[in-house]
Amino acid sequence: MNLEFSEDQKFVQQTARDYLQAHAGLEVCRAVLESDRPYDPDLWKGVAEMGWLGAAVPEEYGGAGLGYLELVLIAQEVGRALAPIPFSSSVYLATEALLLFGSDEQRREHLPGLCSGERIGTFALFEGVGDPEPAELAVELRGGRLHGEKLPVLDGDVAGLAVVLAKDGAGTSLVLADLEGEGVERSGLRSFDPSRSQARIAFDGAPAQLLGSAGQGAAQAERLLDRAAVMMGFEQVGGAERALELTKEFTMGRYAFGRPVASFQVLKHRMADTYARNTIALSNGYYAAWALSNDNDELPLAACSVRVAASDAFRLASEEMVQMYGGVGFTWEYDCHLFYRRARLLGLALGSADAWREKLIRRLEAREAA
Repeated sequence: MNLEFSEDQKFVQQTARDYLQAHAGLEVCRAVLESDRPYDPDLWKGVAEMGWLGAAVPEEYGGAGLGYLELVLIAQEVGRALAPIPFSSSVYLATEALLLFGSDEQRREHLPGLCSGERIGTFALFEGVGDPEPAELAVELRGGRLHGEKLPVLDGDVAGLAVVLAKDGAGTSLVLADLEGEGVERSGLRSFDPSRSQARIAFDGAPAQLLGSAGQGAAQAERLLDRAAVMMGFEQVGGAERALELTKEFTMGRYAFGRPVASFQVLKHRMADTYARNTIALSNGYYAAWALSNDNDELPLAACSVRVAASDAFRLASEEMVQMYGGVGFTWEYDCHLFYRRARLLGLALGSADAWREKLIRRLEAREAA
């Protein structure tokens, strides 16, 4: 097994880094956070023109026809930049759901718009606070129409298309819903990270189109979340790496008793611990990306591993960033809180790290029993 990326793949990553450094500095994230805008439309248009939104989508559906290895490297750079765009919702979830479960007709209808950025997609999974439980769904599909409420829905206030997990008779189904059509009412929610918007979506007889097989929604959602966890894991790793880099730069330039505070043992040890967490997460990410790109049987376990490791790594890196910046780390003017907010948001976007630990244990037990 070769876990080294090719030169072409590394070039894709470097191109993404160069573009985001030029167009998506932390001041762009802060500008969205401090405004009423849900995302940065200019940046969204730019990444669409770069072909990132359809990196893993075949050319026949309007994509770039690259692959998942290229996509995870782009995601890592999106994470480094704290890009305030609905990238994860539209690419990891809505686009991926159509690739996995959509008919050829559905793909041809929806994927070109998602790849061009003309339309934004999202996944409506949660129905309140806490980790999702498909058996407790209240949103229901009756006669081809949706009834009920989903919240919070990441980027739900700007998305035009939603993949919705809904109760369908005795089971559950995944369906497509036009959020700009009839029977849909949306309202923004106050988010811990205002640079990534959240919404409440109420369905009152909204038309819905079955995605995949009826009654298989829970299994489909689990498969979709596994794949999204790998891609989001790289985004989290990118954020964690950048947080550590900035912390090192700041502590190297801040002096106490005539020497950089970074030279003191207590800070060196804490940064070493953070670096180790980041490296473990990236190692898990490499294996998971290989499993994703090959649709390997190890993907369910690898997805759990990278989800837990990346969530823990980004959380630790952002917390240590605040602490090691000292008194100014808690202030609005410094960027530490931008990383902390994004770490907390992404750490819950697909379900908490604790939920994924439980999932990993269940899957290991099932494999052992088999």
